[in-house]
Amino acid sequence: MKFSTSFIRFFFILIIFVPVSNAGADVWLPGIFGDNMVIQQQMPVKIWGWAEAGEKVTVTLADQSSSTTADESGTWRVELPALMASSDSIRFSVEGKNTVELKNVLVGEVWLCSGQSNMEWSVARSANATNEIAAAKFPLIRHIKIPRTPSTMPLDDAASDWQECSPETVSSFTACGYFMARKLHQELDVPIGLVNSSWGGTKVEPWTPPVGFGSVPALSSIYDSVLGKTPGSKSYNNALSEHISETEKWIVDAKQKLESAEAVESPPKYPASLTPYSSHQDPTMLYNGMIHPLVGFPIRGAIWYQGESNHTDGMLYLEKKTALIQGWRELWEQGNFPFYFVQIAPFQYGQESPSILPEFWEAQSAVLKLPNTGMVVINDIATLNDIHPPNKQDVGLRLANLALKNDYGKTSLVVNGPTFEDIETNGGTLTVKFKNTGGGLKTRDGATPTDFEMIGPDSGGFQIATAEIDGDSVRLSSDQVKTPTAFRFAWNKLAEPNLIGGTGLPAGAVRGGKVPSFTETLPIKTEYQLVYQIDLSKVGPKIKYDVDNRVDVGEFDRIAYLVELESKQFGDQKVFVSMNAFTDDVNKIGIPTASSKADFQKTVSGVEVFSNVDSVKQGSIDEGNIEFWPNNYSPANAAQIPNATNKYDWGDTKGLPKNGYGSMQVHNFKAKQTIFSINNWKNGKNADFGIGNRANSNSDWTFSANGSSYQTKSLKVFVRERR
Repeated sequence: MKFSTSFIRFFFILIIFVPVSNAGADVWLPGIFGDNMVIQQQMPVKIWGWAEAGEKVTVTLADQSSSTTADESGTWRVELPALMASSDSIRFSVEGKNTVELKNVLVGEVWLCSGQSNMEWSVARSANATNEIAAAKFPLIRHIKIPRTPSTMPLDDAASDWQECSPETVSSFTACGYFMARKLHQELDVPIGLVNSSWGGTKVEPWTPPVGFGSVPALSSIYDSVLGKTPGSKSYNNALSEHISETEKWIVDAKQKLESAEAVESPPKYPASLTPYSSHQDPTMLYNGMIHPLVGFPIRGAIWYQGESNHTDGMLYLEKKTALIQGWRELWEQGNFPFYFVQIAPFQYGQESPSILPEFWEAQSAVLKLPNTGMVVINDIATLNDIHPPNKQDVGLRLANLALKNDYGKTSLVVNGPTFEDIETNGGTLTVKFKNTGGGLKTRDGATPTDFEMIGPDSGGFQIATAEIDGDSVRLSSDQVKTPTAFRFAWNKLAEPNLIGGTGLPAGAVRGGKVPSFTETLPIKTEYQLVYQIDLSKVGPKIKYDVDNRVDVGEFDRIAYLVELESKQFGDQKVFVSMNAFTDDVNKIGIPTASSKADFQKTVSGVEVFSNVDSVKQGSIDEGNIEFWPNNYSPANAAQIPNATNKYDWGDTKGLPKNGYGSMQVHNFKAKQTIFSINNWKNGKNADFGIGNRANSNSDWTFSANGSSYQTKSLKVFVRERR
């Protein structure tokens, strides 16, 4: 039988009512129900627990009661009518053969708080902690922390205790949740309950239920893996049955060979597809242990602060977040309950490409396409050297305002920062229109807007734009971009832009327009003449160019190289580097074969670099260096090139034989960087090619022998006519 989504959903809901233990006959409740708790107002109240099979159980809530009988497994469940908010404690009792009385129970608003460390981050570790703790005299705010519990199967209980907010207890509360709750309590004058189920450093996948993965086609491989490890599923049963059959055959064969004293082969290996997940980072593991025990407990909505551990996912994160939200909503059976989340802050993330984080921000923004979602932007309160910005007060306030506007009728609030709406081009300017400006755009510091870039044909890539505010728009211009076609804003992992709306909320990273191809942005057509072109798959002991225009070349003052590589490992990589002419002999500017007599190890000036490889330092460089020769070479730095190492890099030394390994390398030695390398071309498909530094090895790609790994590879050599 094929497992449908509805079956999987039913299976995982059913397990919540299977008790961990039924020792004795006492009536008992799961940990989410306890003293000091808050019950969600204006929603039917679902209450469940365990007792002896067949035992009559009566639940009384305020002045309402309902009775039921525990089923064969000892599980019971009731649903009572909705209650209105109450700041006074109500009666909550469960009676069977024994009686459970919960104390200090309130009715108000309940929010689930989940994610990784920035959600788990406590009040005690936040800004102004001493004063915040001393002022935390809000007994109508309650908090429960779900213990860190990964599980391979859905658990029905999570033992913990609700705490009443006070200076003695608040220090361990989720800071984001507490500061949100404080604002809601002050505005609504009702009790607020926080269910804190978070774990630092965790990805989104372990928080996601199977039904969520099953609802997103792009995540079918994860869904199949989850089902394959779920006892009772078709894929699990098939794989286990096949393994049992193979093992039985092996046993028969092993017994026969035992009697005949023959060697026995190793038994069939247990299938990896059946091996249970083991890490708390594996799919469903935290949903099973930390969310599933809560499913059915009425909530107003959820807040989520997570993404640092998924920040390299790009747009795939949209799929994963969709699976999480849709999965939770389906299992909770409360429709599209509010789901508000925090866009992660700018942060250094080591030597990582500056554009990886903006691409993730873009994916987070795309989640807003899901109904009843909202996002808080915090690029104005980041700490670039600390992945945990301590200002959780503003985070909580912005989350609270989303709820106040969308869920509590405060419709006049402006809760979003400026959001990109449209662009218009007019000659050499580009106008970016925003909505949600709160009365007009401005900047935090009163200066002109920062972190805008624009691009167009012949612009040499994205260039910093001069930005001018005009009401709800920003007008961009740049002397280097004559005909702009696209822009990007805050497109760097360290971007802390100053653009805000009238209410002080910041604008988030965004890009728009049509970005021209890399080659269209290069100043080739207007400034340079093509001299040589070669498909690098054709290199060998003799170099034959596909295009050879050297006879048409006159005097020139600049030389430029365009290297284009494409591989499965690195994707589409391109670099264009130009420099003041280092020779006046056009025969010596191509691949430096022995016959060309090209032999250069020298500093070059006026270097300009454009690349679609983020790790390559771009723009104007006062000087670089080249190593062009057909010789063998060693890593010894005889030329004393600054920043060179004892590995092959930008400070090598040529040796014999003259017609040896061969090096065609351009470097930015001040940045400790190879711009491009073409080495050992005589070795044909096993030549060395690379753009930027080779990681964890010789920076200049020497001995990489990686030529065959590129599907396409080419070199073009240009000159600029002497001016």
